[in-house]
Amino acid sequence: CAGEENWVDSRTIYVGHREPPPGTEAYIPQRFPDNRIVSSKYTFWNFIPKNLFEQFRRIANFYFLIIFLVQLIIDTPTSPVTSGLPLLFVITVTAIKQGYEDWLRHKADNAMNQCPVHFIQHGKLVRKQSRKLRVGDIVMVKEDETFPCDLIFLSSSRGDGTCFVTTASLDGESSHKTYYAVQDTKAFHNEQEIDALHATIECEQPQPDLYKFVGRINVYHDRNEPTARPLGSENLLLRGATLKNTEKIFGVAIYTGMETKMALNYQAKSQKRSAVEKSMNAFLIVYLCILISKALINTVLKYVWQSEPFRDEPWYNQKTEPERKRNLFLRAFTDFLAFMVLFNYIIPVSMYVTVEMQKFLGSYFLTWDEEMFDEDTGEGPLVNTSDLNEELGQIEYVFTDKTGTLTENNMEFVECCIEGHVYVPHVICNGQIIHDCTGIDMIDSSPGGSGKEREELFFRALCLCHTVQVKDDDSVDGLKKSQLSRRSCIYISSSPDEVALVEGIQRLGYTYLRLKDNFMEILNRENNLEKFELLEVLSFDSVRRRMSVIVKSSTGDIFLFCKGADSSIFPRVKEGKIDQVRSRVERNAVEGLRTLCVAYKKLTTEEYNKAQKLLQNAKLALQDREKKLAEVYEKIERDFILLGATAVEDRLQEKAADTIEALQKAGIKVWVLTGDKMETAAATCYACKLFRRNTQILELTTKKIEEQSLHDVLFDLSKTVLRHNGSLTRDTFSGLSTDMQDYGLIIDGAALSLIMKPRQDGSSGNYRELFLEICRNCSAVLCCRMAPLQKAQIVKLIKLSKEHPITLAIGDGANDVSMILEAHVGIGIIGKEGRQAARNSDYAIPKFKHLKKMLLVHGHFYYVRISELVQYFFYKNVCFIFPQFLYQFFCGFSQQTLYDTAYLTLYNISFTSLPILLFGLMEQHVSADTLKREPSLYR
Repeated sequence: CAGEENWVDSRTIYVGHREPPPGTEAYIPQRFPDNRIVSSKYTFWNFIPKNLFEQFRRIANFYFLIIFLVQLIIDTPTSPVTSGLPLLFVITVTAIKQGYEDWLRHKADNAMNQCPVHFIQHGKLVRKQSRKLRVGDIVMVKEDETFPCDLIFLSSSRGDGTCFVTTASLDGESSHKTYYAVQDTKAFHNEQEIDALHATIECEQPQPDLYKFVGRINVYHDRNEPTARPLGSENLLLRGATLKNTEKIFGVAIYTGMETKMALNYQAKSQKRSAVEKSMNAFLIVYLCILISKALINTVLKYVWQSEPFRDEPWYNQKTEPERKRNLFLRAFTDFLAFMVLFNYIIPVSMYVTVEMQKFLGSYFLTWDEEMFDEDTGEGPLVNTSDLNEELGQIEYVFTDKTGTLTENNMEFVECCIEGHVYVPHVICNGQIIHDCTGIDMIDSSPGGSGKEREELFFRALCLCHTVQVKDDDSVDGLKKSQLSRRSCIYISSSPDEVALVEGIQRLGYTYLRLKDNFMEILNRENNLEKFELLEVLSFDSVRRRMSVIVKSSTGDIFLFCKGADSSIFPRVKEGKIDQVRSRVERNAVEGLRTLCVAYKKLTTEEYNKAQKLLQNAKLALQDREKKLAEVYEKIERDFILLGATAVEDRLQEKAADTIEALQKAGIKVWVLTGDKMETAAATCYACKLFRRNTQILELTTKKIEEQSLHDVLFDLSKTVLRHNGSLTRDTFSGLSTDMQDYGLIIDGAALSLIMKPRQDGSSGNYRELFLEICRNCSAVLCCRMAPLQKAQIVKLIKLSKEHPITLAIGDGANDVSMILEAHVGIGIIGKEGRQAARNSDYAIPKFKHLKKMLLVHGHFYYVRISELVQYFFYKNVCFIFPQFLYQFFCGFSQQTLYDTAYLTLYNISFTSLPILLFGLMEQHVSADTLKREPSLYR
């Protein structure tokens, strides 16, 4: 979708379907879809044709259909029932299975489309079904309801015009996010006032990006010029999100049905097909050739044998005149077809059904596995598709996400460093704070006067520079309560880091109370209430990697506080103890802590007014709003004074290290793909034994590429890698050969996009081949600073490389969905970040450590079982038909059948399929414990 950015077409929506006053532009009602969601594949009418078409795309089914038709048309030795019945059995069983799955989807759709929604019509509330909702309707949503479509937020029951929303079903984040009502309408609190609103909204046409939205609203007041206000993603409530902590809100529908962002994000799940299924088709073609050759040999021999007169006419079965006169070729052709029909049983039609039964029943062994059940969450493994069981036994590459997959996504504030002095808050004892008045353990002696001031500024900065909400237990006497006990508030935020910071600062004596009427309230160490007016929030984005707030203190000073990644703060700092802080930050990063730097600057009123004007203009832009805002932020956020840095720890999941070690011993290459910064990610990789102490780290990062060109860096790396090992064979990965040099590659997102870009000089080749060559020779690869789509790109790159390895992707958040859908096998972790990943995956497991047993034991068994099942099927059919072939020599090639019709029909369906099915379910050629102990058996 490269063209989307410069696509100007926009839509105009008339709020409440009211036409604008005369004299504005012409009123053209546009047609929009209704609010129905369709996720099903078939309808009642097209089910049979569409399903049959899909089934006959399978070679075996199509072939049997042809044989069946041949049996109907010509006089064949066996009755049409013999091939018709098994075929009918197979087709019916599969159709019933697919029909049932689709019926469940229909049911879910209907439940969604028929749930009641409150509309406003002529100043009154009306209940209607959700599918009758139209663009321009004004809707009321109550607490804990989900939004029926994409709405622009007009007003809420909260005085400040905000509401809290969880978007777990959209992007998997379970935390509360704040959305803001349109300034001019936030005072309307009842149906009549809202109904009297006269406004039009201009916005872009629907597009799938959840975090992007550009529009403006024109509000008309009594014939005057309309006031225009900018609309951004903070005013847009998305379908599928849920309203929390807010009694009710009013909103106007702008995208409905299949145009909502949620529906546009349904990535059509392509059918993943396993390697075994593909090789089965190859087997079928081989056997088809055997069959045709048998029929040809018999036909030729028949005519050789009949070339002597009267061989084919015994005295008791003389031919009639027309029979003798028939064309020789036509006779030979019908004979050939008759032989084909006779030997047709060499192709097993019911094999597909048996294999499907084996996969379906076999997948229960995974869900029943006690060891893979997680006590804390009460979750066991889930199997969303059983078609890929045997792929689990052939994995060559594992791509894993870091946050929440290898680590627990449970942040804990470790320390902060102010002007080179380090502060460590009190220990937490299972969630309870061991409290004492000072709240600070100093490592250094307390700083002097000016230091004290800086220290307070630092704590205030952390208390103010965030987007955390406070969930108070009882808001009526909220203030009294929080002053009595400082810890009655629960913090909610969209990022766990922020909560950890605010809670950490609370343990150091500064408590953030709440945001009320645009004033942020904090309690300082002396238990005095301080109020700061929140003027602007320069929100976080992953490109800038920092966020700022502009606040006005009670004395009238205006401060800009900024916190962000060290790489984005240090270049913008003009004074402060930079070297001490930097060395501390680097030390923490090496230990695997997530670090943030904090800086501030004072603004004069003129500077603030100028900044505010710039921001307002950028926010009103309809085109390239992101770009313009980024430029303005760049202008405002500079010349900081550095205050200090914080460190937050994200703990490793239990047994993550030995899982990775076992996978590497099994000859699987493990890649970690993460959005984190390089130092932190590298520290995690050392902790979970992805890199060992003797691993030589190769870097392919933006920093390196700035020093020398990409071309040179790549060639240097490939020289290093290939010099040592001529070329690596697969067994050197087992970790047994420690004398071999181990390589670990670190690459970041920016370097990756350079590699993926075609070369400038127009030559068709780019650096992908070289990059792949380097990756193949590294035992572990870490990709940091990755965007979700880049994760999928990497998986695709490896998947389509010339060896076509089988890949597995494992992740827990919505940002991993694209990679999970791209890999051959996608595994979701039922984690903190919601259900999105688990819902889109093929298999879901509670913890990363369960991956070991899933691949090394279950995957291994599945693969051995299915391969024996398929080979046995072909073998038994050859045994069955060969006597039939030999019998033709003794019956004058007259196409006599050796077996009875009933026997022919049932041989594959029941006589021989049940024993092998049981064998295919139960077989364990090595005990499970041995497989777990010896990962190298996996290969």
